[in-house]
Amino acid sequence: MLERITKSITSASIFLAGYFLLNIALRIALPHTLDLDEAEQSFYSQYLLAGYGPQPPFYNWIQYAIVSVTGISMWVLSVPKNIILFGCYLFYGLAAREVLKSRSLAAVAMLSLITLPQVGLMAQRELTHTVALLFATSLFLFGFFRTLRQPTIGSYLLIGIATGIGLISKYNFAILPFAALVAVLPEREWRSRLIDWRLLPAAVLAILIVLPHALWLPDNLASASAPTLERMTAEHLAPAGLPRIGQGLLSLVIAVLGFVALPIVLIAAAFRRDFFRALSSSSPMIRVNERMMVISLIAFVGVVLFAGASDIHERWLDPCLLVLLIYLFLKLETADFDLSAGLARFRPVVPVFMVVILSILLFRIVGIQYIGTYTRTNVPFSGYVAELTATRKPVLIVAGTKFVAGNMRLEFPDVPVVIPFFPGPGVPEYADAKGPVLVIWRGETADDPTISPGFANDLVKSGIHLQELKTLTLPYLFGDGKRSFSIGYSWMEGGAK
Repeated sequence: MLERITKSITSASIFLAGYFLLNIALRIALPHTLDLDEAEQSFYSQYLLAGYGPQPPFYNWIQYAIVSVTGISMWVLSVPKNIILFGCYLFYGLAAREVLKSRSLAAVAMLSLITLPQVGLMAQRELTHTVALLFATSLFLFGFFRTLRQPTIGSYLLIGIATGIGLISKYNFAILPFAALVAVLPEREWRSRLIDWRLLPAAVLAILIVLPHALWLPDNLASASAPTLERMTAEHLAPAGLPRIGQGLLSLVIAVLGFVALPIVLIAAAFRRDFFRALSSSSPMIRVNERMMVISLIAFVGVVLFAGASDIHERWLDPCLLVLLIYLFLKLETADFDLSAGLARFRPVVPVFMVVILSILLFRIVGIQYIGTYTRTNVPFSGYVAELTATRKPVLIVAGTKFVAGNMRLEFPDVPVVIPFFPGPGVPEYADAKGPVLVIWRGETADDPTISPGFANDLVKSGIHLQELKTLTLPYLFGDGKRSFSIGYSWMEGGAK
């Protein structure tokens, strides 16, 4: 059965489609409380903007376009994400097919993406912008390898589309096209691809895709870059000077090992001696892949040395190291061994990982009382809404955070949900509200719903003066009943005055 699935990209894609349908069904079956990234998408889907803050807007634009047609729902948040993830796997398989002679090996390379923790588990758990980045990276690799093997105007335009999408998905995508360009330079047979006239329309296409966000970026550079720089530098944890550089380089090494260790161990265990013997094999395509990864990692070393980064996250390496699996299978194929025994041992890894990932996604929510660490999805938002709106419905909701705003937006799809001073200084919704206004927030901790000074100050600046502050505490969903989550709220009648 598994051998038939991995005979071609088509059969492997059908198998993957069934897996992603299961992921959608599981997310719909679990509580509809949104995690942080889901809540951001729910809240942002009210607006079509050139930029939304620290993350580029591609995923937000996709979500806005769908929500504007269908309305907000758990389905609308879950289905597009899984389609984009499926596209990541599909184009990765097509990229593998461009460089691998064996169709079966290309299908296995595509399915093996699930063994990368950042792709298999983390992308399903809570990420959104990174999902778009993974899709753009796979699309770029497909266009890039197709252009090296058999250049056409279509393959160049594909590179342009992928580059444009990647740059407005995550800023670190910029490393990939740069690394690919430099990696090709030493190869005489492919160097001409870099001075081909078809590269010009590809560049124009990428610029047109990026242009709306690029025009927004200069005036909003602080809001777009400050949160990421703060996470990277971790100033409150890292000392200055050489100790910070040392911590940053160590963090990079740990991130690389965390990214590559699991799939390398699994492939080595499956192919055994052949894997280690194949490490010495080489070809022009292998060398290009090696240079791409090395150049990308050197770029991150530069970020550590010159930007003061001291905390590198694994997911930031997605555009740099996603090609790893194609590279490893290319090494194995180039060595010209009989890989049938290794493939037979590796194929069962994929369905096992699928079962394990689905089990983790389920158990981290429904088995939370045995784990002890409660997730945002265990927060009982539907229970809050049932109690808060038993006697009246809001015409406007003012939320303290995107987590709260996104969840309230899902619960009240026809009610505007706003955060003070987002998306700009103009806040006509407060003054124009005709009816009950619900102001709602969460505190710094789960059991402390105290309103934050920043949110309280923003409310006053917006002309909202709270009359009575109340709290509502409910136990976590699927918890042991002993631990609860509290929110703060205040009702205002007759508009925000």
